[in-house]
Amino acid sequence: MNRTGPPAVELDGVTRRYGETTAVDDLSLAVREGEFFTLVGPSGCGKTTTLRLIAGFEDPTQGEVRFSGESVTGVPPEDRDVGVVFQNYALFPHMTVGENVAYGLSFTDPPGGGSAEARVRELLELVDLGGMADRDPDTLSGGQQQRVAMARALAPGPDVLLLDEPMSALDAKLRERLRVQVREIQQELGITTIYVTHDQEEALAVSDRVAVMRDGTPEQVAPPRTIYREPATEFVATFVGDNNVLSGEVTAVRSTDAADADSGQTIADVTVDSTTLPVALEADSDLSSGDRLTFCVRPERLAVDADRNALTATVTSAEFLGETTRVHLDWDGRELLLRAEDPPTGTVTVGFAPTDAHIVDRRS
Repeated sequence: MNRTGPPAVELDGVTRRYGETTAVDDLSLAVREGEFFTLVGPSGCGKTTTLRLIAGFEDPTQGEVRFSGESVTGVPPEDRDVGVVFQNYALFPHMTVGENVAYGLSFTDPPGGGSAEARVRELLELVDLGGMADRDPDTLSGGQQQRVAMARALAPGPDVLLLDEPMSALDAKLRERLRVQVREIQQELGITTIYVTHDQEEALAVSDRVAVMRDGTPEQVAPPRTIYREPATEFVATFVGDNNVLSGEVTAVRSTDAADADSGQTIADVTVDSTTLPVALEADSDLSSGDRLTFCVRPERLAVDADRNALTATVTSAEFLGETTRVHLDWDGRELLLRAEDPPTGTVTVGFAPTDAHIVDRRS
């Protein structure tokens, strides 16, 4: 992945309005060459509009889109070296499956110097549609049509690959297999890829970096592990996976004591209702007593029968998810979530280490 040259794709202060509605709001992003970059967020957050701005299907109301340092604002889609997979497939109904996949090869040679026929055959095998080259698109299921669209976009080996929820029509097992295949192809060819999805798990699984979108702008842009473990805001904390979010007043800021000795950090005592919970702080934190602090603890970081930050709660329900069970707890009228292999029942004590709490908001 190139980290020294200009970004492969850059949006600089891009806004897109439709009348009084702002779909993308002063958005600035830089996608590195060869990077797998994902836009994730709820419906209406602006992620698909952002993709369309990059593809050239929409023009920004203001701001600039650049490829490798050169402005492409106003350049039509056919003059941008991009492959696009649409959410609604957009296959050519008058062409066979093979002809659809080969369409882009009418204008360029296949990557690697092979024949167009071999490239079509390779990609159809890759997306589990081997032997279907002579089929008509309208005889395929929605999931099969989506895979044809993906093969068609990949066929010319574009410099930039844009994917708008390409797995949405597929069953869970095929979706997991196909996303691994897409990632492998992307890495092998070094294609800069921008991927749109509402599926947080998918975003974390395939991406080099993720932008969590909200109201037309990113709340956080970071590698998947950072997004999950160190969410920048309460929205990111609650949107990406399950989380327990608690707020309270800081009653003391102190050095670690024996109970917190393994944290090695400054500790803030945060009073949530009438319970004081020690939370580890960054070394350069200027937090002080009286501040209002919001922090989160992932359900898998809650431990049963813990002796630190111990909370007595009641199990209200449990969902068996296969490898683990999501347990819903009632702690003094607040819902907590616990992930456990052997779910408890009745009244239970759960707790967390001060270092397992991550601060997402502070107010003086």
